[in-house]
Formats: sequence, C-alpha cells, structure tokens
Amino acid sequence: MKIAKFGFSLFGINTYVVWDPATKKGAVVDPGMIDSEEEKALSDFVKRKGLTVAHVINTHLHIDHAIGDKYAKEVFNAPVYAHKDDEFLGARMMQQAQAFGLGTRVDNVSINSYLEDGDIIKIGDGELRVLHVPGHSPGGIALYDPQGHFVIAGDSLFAGSIGRTDLPGGDMPTLINSVRDKLLTLPPDTVVFSGHGPETTIARELASNPFLR
Repeated sequence: MKIAKFGFSLFGINTYVVWDPATKKGAVVDPGMIDSEEEKALSDFVKRKGLTVAHVINTHLHIDHAIGDKYAKEVFNAPVYAHKDDEFLGARMMQQAQAFGLGTRVDNVSINSYLEDGDIIKIGDGELRVLHVPGHSPGGIALYDPQGHFVIAGDSLFAGSIGRTDLPGGDMPTLINSVRDKLLTLPPDTVVFSGHGPETTIARELASNPFLR
C-alpha cells in the first residue's frame, strides 16, 4: 500500500492517508485538521487520487489526533475505528480542548468499531495489522503493513524518543514494555511513521533511542 503524510497545525500532528493503488480503497489515520484550510487539503488529496475512504482510524484519542474525526466521518461517510480502552478520551474531547486552551468548537468522538490487538483491517487488497501499544494512552495502537514495510506508531515511538505519559491514562513502564514487545520486534527495515515529527526505522531506534536502552 501507499502512504501520504499531512502535517497539520495542532501540535504539529501527522495525519496519514493509506491506500491500495489497485482498488483505490483507503483509510484516514488520526485526522488532525483544525480548520477549513486543512480539511480542504485532505479532501482535495483524496479526490485527486480518486480514493474511496472506507475507514477513519485513530491510533489513540487525544485531541490532536482526533479533532478532525467528525469531519472525516461525515465527508467520507466512513466509520471511526479505535481501541475501546480510549473510549473515555473520546467522550472527553471537549474537556481536552478546554485543558489546552482551544477556543474552537470541538465534538466528542464516538467509536463505531472497536479495534483489538491482532485485528486485521482490510484496505482493498492490502491490510493493516493492529498492534495494541498502551502506555501513552490505555488504548494506544499501531498499524503495521508487513508488505509495505511500515508501521504507523501514533505517539508511542518517535525518532529518538517515546510518547509522553503525563496525560490521563499514561504510564511510562507500560509504554516502554509495549514499545519493546510490539514495535522493536518488527523487522529492522520497517519504516516508523510517528504521530509527530519525521520518519525513522526500527533499526535506528534499536541502535540509538536513549529511552529504550
């Protein structure tokens, strides 16, 4: 499958579109659009590529990764997928907005389909494997494409760092163990697409990530 990254303004969030070029079926991962300009950038890309978005997937339900869920769900007529353990965060989206001083109108997020560790999300002829990676949030997941040799890691693993654990439901030992067990065991050449910042590889993080030594 192919993957495209959009860097949106809210906390420098990375939103991804993943699609199967043969069938033109796709998914939007972590919609972080905060205004009409960013919404248009995503929609225009989908139209330009001729894609049918069948899934809106959240790696977790912190506000920066889910503030665009309502728009994506309505415009693409696609259900929202996330882990059940983050449902409480979706129900507190407006509270999250207040905590970060966001004046924009925010809607709570309802999960239409729960994802569990080991689930397979079919996208045309391709697939994403769900890896439960709690710690940054209780329901944090990563999305692994073994054929495309990439993983969308959300805020669990970054280039040279890991996710913060000082938000509700966060836990540092849990996160470190999750990353070691679920992500660092992937093939070394796997490209890591994180929730913020640049791409990295499993090999690079194994060799140099100071939080995982």
